[in-house]
Amino acid sequence: MKEISCKLLVIGAGPGGYVTAIRAGQLGVDTVIVEKARPGGTCLNIGCIPSKALIHAAEDFHAAKAASLKATPYGLSLAAPEMDFAKTQDWKNGIVQRLTGGVAGLLKKARVKTVIGHARFRDGKTVEVETETGMQLIRAENVVIATGSVPVELPMLPFGGKVLSSTEALALKEVPDTLAVIGAGYIGVELGTAFARLGAKVTLIEAQDRILPLYDAALVKPVETTLAALGIDMMTATRLKGPSPEGVTLTLADGTERSLAASHVLVTVGRRPLTEGWGREELELDMSGPFLRVDDQCRTSMRGIYAIGDVTGEPMLAHRAMAQGEMVAEIIAGKRRSFDKRVIPAVCFSSPEIVSAGLSPEEAKAQGHDVVIGQFPFMANGRAMTLGSEEGFVRIVARADNHLVLGIQAVGGHVSEVSAAFALAIEMGARLEDVAGTVHAHPTLSEAFPEAAMAALGHGLHM
Repeated sequence: MKEISCKLLVIGAGPGGYVTAIRAGQLGVDTVIVEKARPGGTCLNIGCIPSKALIHAAEDFHAAKAASLKATPYGLSLAAPEMDFAKTQDWKNGIVQRLTGGVAGLLKKARVKTVIGHARFRDGKTVEVETETGMQLIRAENVVIATGSVPVELPMLPFGGKVLSSTEALALKEVPDTLAVIGAGYIGVELGTAFARLGAKVTLIEAQDRILPLYDAALVKPVETTLAALGIDMMTATRLKGPSPEGVTLTLADGTERSLAASHVLVTVGRRPLTEGWGREELELDMSGPFLRVDDQCRTSMRGIYAIGDVTGEPMLAHRAMAQGEMVAEIIAGKRRSFDKRVIPAVCFSSPEIVSAGLSPEEAKAQGHDVVIGQFPFMANGRAMTLGSEEGFVRIVARADNHLVLGIQAVGGHVSEVSAAFALAIEMGARLEDVAGTVHAHPTLSEAFPEAAMAALGHGLHM
């Protein structure tokens, strides 16, 4: 059995893992990273990146189809468009390959040794890796567990055949005729919208009283309007009973049952941390529910073993894992760091997009804050008008006594691109006066941000 010794071993080359390894390599830490597939993890290979590529292609096709039926307000009309879905998939896969290849190059540049194979702990300092050429033994002073998460599978509707997880949905060779989406959280809404725009008849099925239940109703309303315009059926307060020969059997809010025909069923009821299959039973790691328990330096209950990303809890977001990974690398290199983020922004790439950073009005009040709220609609924003996406608004939540910004939310076209400004304002401890007093370029969507702050201060200018 071949043996390697290193100061840092990273298990998993997803966004958190590869960032840990690259930063550690930059700091001169002797680092090895193990990945059983391609670098980039779920996000780059079968999640964030390919889904956004598919969403973009679907938006363009839908816009072209609309222009072929009726000229746009600015005079564009087109012949009936066609979508070669095989080429769409090739384009999407090309983006994935460029990014994963880029990650591999960055790891090499940082002098990180990459081992391809399945890792399993033998003990707290020793890991066995099953590779194509045999077993590799790695001894490390420090280990970072970055094993990520996987889609939740329903016992009565296991993945396979016409029952898809997001992974299989993103790899489909053809657009489904009819698609039942079980779970109307952000993954279900994003993919359901994309496939509807590509021509599928889509039904969203959600057990709770409304779609996107993690966002407040005001943010979700413009999304519901778009979904309805696309012909997507939204069945809320509806539970899955099991499969049927035609598709699925559902239990409705009134207790009655209904069979829903669907050529494909997409299950998006959440993701679970990958805490099994890599030898956790050989270690003594404290758990926090289904997650590995970590402190503010991402240390587990065993000395020298860290954990980052989805395996450590919510929010299960790539940018959280990246921030944790960078911090852990610097700690191992001898720097003093801790994870003390005021805010981790969340984006739903629905239509229109939703951004949430910090506390919602209800959350702020529940924490005992007396708040002031300002809101500015995109229908009064010149750039939104020129983009043809006037739906939605920016909302800012601040303390009433000192105007400290507690939270910022937005719904609208392209609002994901202003999420950084929201997060920065909260992270830097901005007050309403700071946001209102910052000159924002005109004409841009970002102007809605200071306008919301001015509205909260009682002197909105453009509404």
